[in-house]
Amino acid sequence: MRLFRSLTLYMALLLGANAAFAADISDLEGLREGDMKKLTLHSDAKPVSDQPFQLADGAGTGTLADYRGKYVLLNFWATWCAPCRKEMPMLAALQEDFGGDRFQVVTIATGRNTPAGIKKFFDEIGVTDLPRFQDPKQALARDMAVLGLPVTVIIDPEGREIGRLMGDADWGSDSAKAIIAALLLDDA
Repeated sequence: MRLFRSLTLYMALLLGANAAFAADISDLEGLREGDMKKLTLHSDAKPVSDQPFQLADGAGTGTLADYRGKYVLLNFWATWCAPCRKEMPMLAALQEDFGGDRFQVVTIATGRNTPAGIKKFFDEIGVTDLPRFQDPKQALARDMAVLGLPVTVIIDPEGREIGRLMGDADWGSDSAKAIIAALLLDDA
């Protein structure tokens, strides 16, 4: 499977960088290069909001608690956001490489984004495997102190925020992949 090939590759990278590897926050700090230097890692995990968001195509609502048991890369974005357009394909690639029982990329369009506009946005950039969730009244974004877009939050399997990156980033970088792989290796 593609996930295991990616984990093997990034495990070699990680072990080369730190022979006494254990993926705690201090070890992840050393993996931050390039855009990932904007990633703030929390030494104390923070609770996340229980505010509901809308599922795609009027299928009801969900909460972040629905993802307990896996790491979540939560991305707040909007259809009008040019940096969001740039990074969304990279987030889709992370989902393709690492997504499964232990990791999920969750994308939530916050503010005034129509379902048709979100679908058009995804179609234009060729993204087919990320959720088209919405936070139309920005209740979840507000509760999680999202003040600009894009904002990406890393949530641990216990449902706590362990990292946050404000602004766009190269989620296709070796550094980003190494951070995700380290989290998954530590949780294995």
